[in-house]
Amino acid sequence: MDALPKSQLLQFVERAMVLARRAVARFSTRYSRKRFTLRQHVVLLCLKVKKTTTYRDLVDELIEMPRIRETLGLNSIPAPSTLCKAFDRLEMAVWRVLLNVSLTDLPVNGVTGIDASGFERAHASTHYTKRTNLTIQQLKTTLLVDTATNAVLDIHVTTTRKHDTQIAPQVVKRNAASIKVLTGDKGYDDQKLRHLARDHDIRPLIKHREFTSLHKAWNARLDTDLYHQRNMNETVNATIKQKFGAFVRSRLWWKQFRELVIKCVVHNVERSLALSHEEYDCPRV
Repeated sequence: MDALPKSQLLQFVERAMVLARRAVARFSTRYSRKRFTLRQHVVLLCLKVKKTTTYRDLVDELIEMPRIRETLGLNSIPAPSTLCKAFDRLEMAVWRVLLNVSLTDLPVNGVTGIDASGFERAHASTHYTKRTNLTIQQLKTTLLVDTATNAVLDIHVTTTRKHDTQIAPQVVKRNAASIKVLTGDKGYDDQKLRHLARDHDIRPLIKHREFTSLHKAWNARLDTDLYHQRNMNETVNATIKQKFGAFVRSRLWWKQFRELVIKCVVHNVERSLALSHEEYDCPRV
C-alpha cells in the first residue's frame, strides 16, 4: 500500500522541528521532569500561531493528529496549561535565535526593506491600559524584510510613539552583516541613518522628503527598480496579518512582543517551504 502523501501541515511541523533542534536544547535544565522537550513546546507554540487557535483547541486537535504527534515524538498530549506555561517560560532570546535560524535555508540576497505597521491589542481592556499607563491601542511593529524571499530578517516592537528614524538605527546595527542595500520610504529620511548605513558598508536607498528642488533631484536619481522592491514589506505585513491575525491575543506587553516574533518565525518557515516547492516544481533547463 502506498504511503500517504505529506500534508502541508505535516511538512510545516517537520521543518519547524528541524529548526527547533538547531536553536534549542532538549531540556531547560538537567532537573527537568523530561515529560516534554523544549523543542516540542517550541513547535507546538508555532503550530498554535499558524492555526490561529487557542491552547485548548490545539490540544483537542492533537488528539486526531497521529502523524503530527509521531513527528514531534509525543507519547502523550500536553495540557493547555502546560503550553501556556511554556510560552511564559521561553524567553524572547530563544525566539530571536529561532528567527535567525529560520533564515538559514532561505536564499536571502541582502537587498532589504524596512517599514512599520500596527497590530491591534485586541484583548487589552480599557481598565488594563489605564492601570498600566498603556494608552496606545496598537503595537508599532517594524519589520526588516529580505526582498528576494519575503523573509523577515528582524522585528522591532514598541508600545510608544517612537519615530521611524529612532527605531531604524537599532535594526540596522543588529543586522549590519546581513544588509547590502537598505530601502525605506520618506518616513526614514534622516541623514544620521544614511551615515550609519554607509559606515557599515550598506547602500541606503531612502527617499527624501521634498522640501526643495534639490530633494526632488536626489529622489529622481534613485535606482527606481531597486527602490521599488521595498514594496515587498507591505506584502509581508499584509500576509502575516491575513494568515495569523492583525492582533495579538496576549494581555501583557512582553507576551505580545513574543507573540509577534513567533508570527515572523512561522512566516519564515512557510516561505522556506514555498520556495522549496517552487524549486522542486520548476523544471531544470
